[in-house]
Amino acid sequence: MPTPLTKRIGFVSTRLAGTDGVSLEAAKWAEVLEEVGHRCFWFAGEVDQDPDVCIRMPEAHFQWPANLAINAAIYGHKARPPEVTDAIHALRTTLRAGLRDFIERFRLDMLIVENALTIPMHIPLGLALSEIIAETLIPTIAHHHDFYWERVRFTVNAVGDYLRMAFPPRLNSIEHVVINSTAQEELAHRKGLASTIIPNVLDFANPPNGPLQNGSDFRQKAGLAPTDIIILQPTRVVQRKGIEHAIELVKELGDPRCKLVISHAAGDEGFDYAQWLAEDAMKMGVDLRFLPSTATRGASAQEARFRHLSLADVYPHADFITYPSLYEGFGNAFLEAIYFKKPLLINRYAIFVKDIEPQGFDLVVMDGYLTRQNLQDVLTILLSPERRRRMVEHNYAVAARHYSYAVLRQRLRGLMANFFGVDS
Repeated sequence: MPTPLTKRIGFVSTRLAGTDGVSLEAAKWAEVLEEVGHRCFWFAGEVDQDPDVCIRMPEAHFQWPANLAINAAIYGHKARPPEVTDAIHALRTTLRAGLRDFIERFRLDMLIVENALTIPMHIPLGLALSEIIAETLIPTIAHHHDFYWERVRFTVNAVGDYLRMAFPPRLNSIEHVVINSTAQEELAHRKGLASTIIPNVLDFANPPNGPLQNGSDFRQKAGLAPTDIIILQPTRVVQRKGIEHAIELVKELGDPRCKLVISHAAGDEGFDYAQWLAEDAMKMGVDLRFLPSTATRGASAQEARFRHLSLADVYPHADFITYPSLYEGFGNAFLEAIYFKKPLLINRYAIFVKDIEPQGFDLVVMDGYLTRQNLQDVLTILLSPERRRRMVEHNYAVAARHYSYAVLRQRLRGLMANFFGVDS
């Protein structure tokens, strides 16, 4: 039964579906909020929620054709033709009307904007959000995952005016949330905005129960033998994930039973890197497998075999996790590996060094390149069940202290108290 303290909260992004980090964290936030009685609703270009609680507006997707045309004209260029400005504002007007309908239809008390006021993959959506928040003064948490100044591809652009206005905006009804301390410092330095750090989290109070029914025949679906050693790379196929280091590791292990499995399909940032990885693996004699995390309409027979598999179905079958990223805003796959009690190799990307490494995890750590010691450590873990058990149990306990739902619950309660009072 709703109470005066129950809030109707709308999540907004370009995409709130699938297994990308933004969608996963939004789902976790919603779970925590709904546990204490709030109701959550959804607005995006792609949404995988119940249609009764969401508005799917295709124009909000970053891959909407008009938005792709805008991005092609503004990034890598310094001048913005008038017709591009007109296209931006035409799409902004459409999206603003959609957002107003979202707020009014579901009688929303608050918005949580997931990265749409952070990374400028959809300029019109960021402008529309900034305007609707300014017009309505609706309390808003802007959840920032990665800023434009963290991405080389946005460095040269013809939209500096819009970036200053909306990515992120300076509005009194917005509370800003970042996922690491470097982002907090940069946001204060560049925009003069205070923010709260809420790291990525998982429900460490409720450990996984083991392979789900849909994953019980995972090895058969993947064409893997019972004796194969699964080295899992649980990330999207994008260059900053450093997947070539995982290929090198499997090559150096020198065991034909070792199979490198990538959990996500390529596509978000093109297919060139995936093709290069496939060729590199072939040259090195590494058995590399791409597993689409969800099959789509028109999927191949191979993809269709994985239609109902989630990451929770895949992780339990992994023998070892590789996470050699060059850059991460935080690192969802890192926490997932810890949650599913898997040993892992990790590269010392900047946020790991500053925010995660000091917590005292037990990991195989590379610093930009694989060493003989890294290889020996991986071999020891694969061959010693006792070493593996100590490692994963220690890591789970550390993560439970620092990256649990309890941390998220406490910090969300504080942010909402700023809007609605201490009892919210």
